[in-house]
Amino acid sequence: MISLIGTYDCKVDAKGRLMIPAGMKKQLSPIVEEGFVLRRSVFQECLELYPMGEWQTLMKKMNKLNKFKKKNNDFIRRFSAGARMVEVDATGRVLIPKDLIGFAGISKNIVISPSINIIEIWDKDKYEQAINDATDDFADLAEEVMGQDDDEDGIS
Repeated sequence: MISLIGTYDCKVDAKGRLMIPAGMKKQLSPIVEEGFVLRRSVFQECLELYPMGEWQTLMKKMNKLNKFKKKNNDFIRRFSAGARMVEVDATGRVLIPKDLIGFAGISKNIVISPSINIIEIWDKDKYEQAINDATDDFADLAEEVMGQDDDEDGIS
């Protein structure tokens, strides 16, 4: 599993191409040849860029779902909606399909931000709003998610 670091302000050109910043490109260099999957986020109005290895790991989990249960089938269909294989071209750009640009409301100015092993791609204004909206609740959220006293790993 990879662990990506760094939030970057970027621009998307008129054709929907995103230039991967040098700092992120360096972190992705060992896996860039494998390609990526770009999809809609489940919880936010942003896109998620999965390195192919991370996508395959997720698909192994999803493949274990019983497809004869309607709820599972509905989940798989909605989760996969709009997902596309994408590659980084020779100049370090990724083409974002128009329907995904529309879903995320992406304008020219964007933010790419890691979410541990994937990259979120946000319209800059929406990213700033999401961060600002979460500021008040973040201390409570951090305590709830990470503040477990019985954690064997002792994360703190």
